[in-house]
Amino acid sequence: MDLEIFENTLTGLREELLGRVERTHRHIYERKERVSANFSGQSQELENQELVLNLDLEARTELRLVEEALDRISNRTFGVCQKCGKGVQTQRLDAIPYTN
Repeated sequence: MDLEIFENTLTGLREELLGRVERTHRHIYERKERVSANFSGQSQELENQELVLNLDLEARTELRLVEEALDRISNRTFGVCQKCGKGVQTQRLDAIPYTN
């Protein structure tokens, strides 16, 4: 198994996720537009805000998994199932490189 390929893939994914987290953070906490004056508009804004919060949580969760996988590469335990200790199939790692 070529760990360098997985490390490059995970590093690229980490950068993508960090960008997503930064964008959702800006959307949530650094909004410049005012809240709508009508109830319908406020309701839509709340729905959008909930969606962005969910996207942020999803990105942060995936980012944590990616960081853990990069740590496993550093510790030379990448590709080993954390539950049973057996090797993880390369096809699975190709599909989801942060699988544990």
